Amino acid sequence: MKNTSRLGKMPAWQRYLVLIGMLSCSLTGTAYLLGHEFHIQGAVLGAHSILMWHGVGAMLATMALGSVLPFHLKAGLKFKRKLWSGLSQLAFLATLLISGALLYYGPEEIRDKVITTH
Repeated sequence: MKNTSRLGKMPAWQRYLVLIGMLSCSLTGTAYLLGHEFHIQGAVLGAHSILMWHGVGAMLATMALGSVLPFHLKAGLKFKRKLWSGLSQLAFLATLLISGALLYYGPEEIRDKVITTH
């Protein structure tokens, strides 16, 4: 008989990938926002290197999200545990992914709106 309490739980490596990816992306994004938009320690926090590390963190976070979707999301939907918080988190992350892609690949005309959204 299978233990259903473990169903949908991430293995340790995956949990650490998610935590490191999301934390690094969040911290570098916040640092860049403070430096570039709010001019708090702008020379340091608004530097291109912070933006570069934010991109690396975003790649890690995207890989982590991709590793979670097939199993963790499927189990959550099946058992309807924390359904609203999970789906709202997924929608929020999708918005960040799409707006991030538009910042890099999108047309110049919508850039200011995308920056505000992201």
